[in-house]
Amino acid sequence: MANGFDPVGRNSVAAKWAWFVALGVLLIMAGGVAFGNLLVATVASVYFVGLIMLICGLLSLGHAFRVQDWGGFLFWMLSGAFYAAAGLFAFFNPLLASSVLTLLMAIALIVAGAFRIWVGFRLSPLGGWGWIAIAGLITLVAGLVIAAGWPTDSLWIVGLLLAVDLVMQGLALIAFGVLVRG
Repeated sequence: MANGFDPVGRNSVAAKWAWFVALGVLLIMAGGVAFGNLLVATVASVYFVGLIMLICGLLSLGHAFRVQDWGGFLFWMLSGAFYAAAGLFAFFNPLLASSVLTLLMAIALIVAGAFRIWVGFRLSPLGGWGWIAIAGLITLVAGLVIAAGWPTDSLWIVGLLLAVDLVMQGLALIAFGVLVRG
């Protein structure tokens, strides 16, 4: 059993290597389309996030009625209502929603980067600590760059991240497909 796969499972995956490569190519093409129009990719991403939030909000509202006797009814009701409202907001004003998402992303990157730098320096007695600090510095700088361009860059940042993710996933699937074929 190599890498957690039994020989039958590995052979089954290896036999389908071309599907991984084909999916990888399609994802890279989709990433290219997203790179071609970052505004449309941003709006599509916001609609997707809005849809997920709306569905989860509605499910939470339904859950509130299932736990009425538990004492958490008001919490689940308000939580579901706010989540569903945020999802609807994303549909009715995707550009403003992308602005909010971009600002939250910038803040999250700044905080995560600062934390990683701190953790890196805390690990300084150990070898390799500098890589953690450098990764944190890159994350911090990315957050600062996004924050510096806010709100104008909100029109394309989310779409850019989607495009990069599609291309990276495509490359990973192609590499996996080619290597698993071996």
